[in-house]
Amino acid sequence: MRPPTPGGPGSGLDLREALRIVRPLLLLILFVSLATTRTADGEVPTAADFAACNGQAPQAVKAGTASPTMADHARADRVRGSALATNSPDFPGTVIESADPQIHGMEAEGAKNASYQAAYRACMRRKGF
Repeated sequence: MRPPTPGGPGSGLDLREALRIVRPLLLLILFVSLATTRTADGEVPTAADFAACNGQAPQAVKAGTASPTMADHARADRVRGSALATNSPDFPGTVIESADPQIHGMEAEGAKNASYQAAYRACMRRKGF
């Protein structure tokens, strides 16, 4: 007689027993990955995000920690020269409406300043937008 082969008949570990061991481990891995992973798409900034970044941006401008890009300067010029802002029920003043989540929700007065825009964008990036 030949000795039983590992994993074969008579090895002591049948398919049911293996599934009983592996299934909880797979479920645990799935649960942990779902609990710790943010969705890549569909994250939408909230009024609280806008308010927090609109509050932090003036402080960053005052401290001189914001580094505006050429795009910030161009947007600030456009805001100063046109009506990109709209009234919002979430804010007492006017805010910028944009498809770009790093610009959307910015206070219109602050949007006239390139450094403010840079600080606001940096804040929104830190929040994951």
